[in-house]
Amino acid sequence: MSRASKIIGTTVKNANGDDLGDIKELVLNPESGQVVYAVVSYGGVLGLGDKLFAVPWKAMLWTADKEHYVLNVDKAMLKNAPGFDKAHWPDSASKWDQQREEIEQFYHVNP
Repeated sequence: MSRASKIIGTTVKNANGDDLGDIKELVLNPESGQVVYAVVSYGGVLGLGDKLFAVPWKAMLWTADKEHYVLNVDKAMLKNAPGFDKAHWPDSASKWDQQREEIEQFYHVNP
């Protein structure tokens, strides 16, 4: 187990070791208490122009050395992933649910 404060800010890389960004937030299902998404920030410079991605928690792998998470996607593929910007977060459970199927299909995660 790990505290959310230790996970937020952790680097995300792909299997090739390419830096894909870092975890900005964790999105929980308040009914089950389970983490549903890690919000990963990618691109931009000094936090400007970066895109946020809701990555299914099931798609994230914790490395043995516990230094970063692995997301098995190519950097170019991530640029085309469904995402949002800092000013336009999905603001309700229904919006997260509407996007859930598209996101899970993109990352090849079974519900």
